[in-house]
Amino acid sequence: TLALAADAFVVSTAAGPDVVAGYPWFGAWSRDTMTSYEGLFLCTNRADEGRALLRAYAATLSEGMLSNTADTGRVEYNTVDATLWFLHAVTRHVTVTGDTDLGDELLTALHAVVEAHLAGTRYGIGVDPTDGLLTQGGTPGTALTWMDARVYGVPVTPRTGKPVEVNALWVNGLAGLAELTELVGRDATALWGLHTRAAASFRERFPAPVGWLYDVVDGPAPAYPLGGAAHHDDDLLRPNQLLAWSLPYAPLEPDEATLRRITAGLFTPLGPRSLSPDSPGFVGRHRGGPAERDSGYHQGTVWPWLIGPFVDAYRRAGLPTDDLLVGLEGHLTEYGLGSVSETADGSPPHAATGCPFQAWSVAELLRVRRNG
Repeated sequence: TLALAADAFVVSTAAGPDVVAGYPWFGAWSRDTMTSYEGLFLCTNRADEGRALLRAYAATLSEGMLSNTADTGRVEYNTVDATLWFLHAVTRHVTVTGDTDLGDELLTALHAVVEAHLAGTRYGIGVDPTDGLLTQGGTPGTALTWMDARVYGVPVTPRTGKPVEVNALWVNGLAGLAELTELVGRDATALWGLHTRAAASFRERFPAPVGWLYDVVDGPAPAYPLGGAAHHDDDLLRPNQLLAWSLPYAPLEPDEATLRRITAGLFTPLGPRSLSPDSPGFVGRHRGGPAERDSGYHQGTVWPWLIGPFVDAYRRAGLPTDDLLVGLEGHLTEYGLGSVSETADGSPPHAATGCPFQAWSVAELLRVRRNG
């Protein structure tokens, strides 16, 4: 059922294969495409189409950044994480298929991505020379992570500073690129050095006294404007930290006690909430007009795509996962028939909302079932 659902999102265009992020409202979004890549292409025997897609997306790289969306009818580069998901997609493609020719072909472009992030690129995105971690933001009105909702032009969750999943992807991307570089017979010493430093800084900076990981470190203090002298570490319980344990080259080994706390605060039958119910600003219903819906989009709303990193973290910790998937498997017959929805209410009974057919929701559920 999931493999058939995946077929609906892979489309042919004049430029080659592409991915529709969700029906009926979304077009092509590079973040969704790259997050979905393994599930939609590598788990469904579409490696040839995937190769063509990766080559086409590589051609959009500019100043080390992947273009974000075609929905607006223009090329934009307003995302901090899509490029890192692209690094991940390429390395997974080569690892799973053995297609070292593609790795060799894209290697120069991928190295240029790292070099651009080291030098600093758009929207204040760049590597902090003091710790090797990736920082973002500093431009008012922007929301550059996947939690990108804005209301009347104001980001709901700007997450300025060093977001946890962005830096998990950065650490993962450096290691993946280093291995790819060695695989095609080139020296990766510098990349391994960057990886070692960033991973060590991650392990030092992100564990929080509350018993889970900070969502963002080195952000502006609430009482200060962007770029102010004071800094703030955000310890609200969100699911972004799951990537710190779930990625192939994750910076941390999962801790059972921490995962149990995250599960108690975030897990629902349709996947993790975007914010725990006991956090300030929690919104339990993803309903109402555009402003109301966007205000709650990442403030407690459930996101089924996060079941992927959730299950991966559980597996790496040696914890059972079968019960985590029961709700989503039942969901295949209750909203977008045969598919997985974009979102659901954070409060019981967790009714589905948003697009009834969502690419990364399908892709991540398919991926963790196939890889289980």
